[in-house]
Amino acid sequence: MNQEIHRHHTGPRMSKIVEHGGLIYLCGQTAGGANITSIEGQTNEALARVDSLLAEVGSHRGRILSVTVHLKSMADFSKMNECWENWLIGDAAPARTTVQAALATDSLLVEFSVIAAV
Repeated sequence: MNQEIHRHHTGPRMSKIVEHGGLIYLCGQTAGGANITSIEGQTNEALARVDSLLAEVGSHRGRILSVTVHLKSMADFSKMNECWENWLIGDAAPARTTVQAALATDSLLVEFSVIAAV
């Protein structure tokens, strides 16, 4: 069966959203250029961006299947988790992996890579 691939907000390097086979793949979501310096602020801003992109294609955080969290420092793990747990919907926690990683700029503290169902 040939299923179409739909790409949204596509540039020369990546698409912000890719839809295929009933799944939604988001590019890594960060706080961007918002000049937010706390892990809590960056986590909340990045998760708000996840919400916005999912809504754009008819999904929501309760439909997330898998997330990879990239943290600049594992020292921020607990504070990031507090924001994450407050953001989740009830018992709809996705599969999740958290890794320590060097991110694209020194100011970034966290990035979320999301796969969700439509």
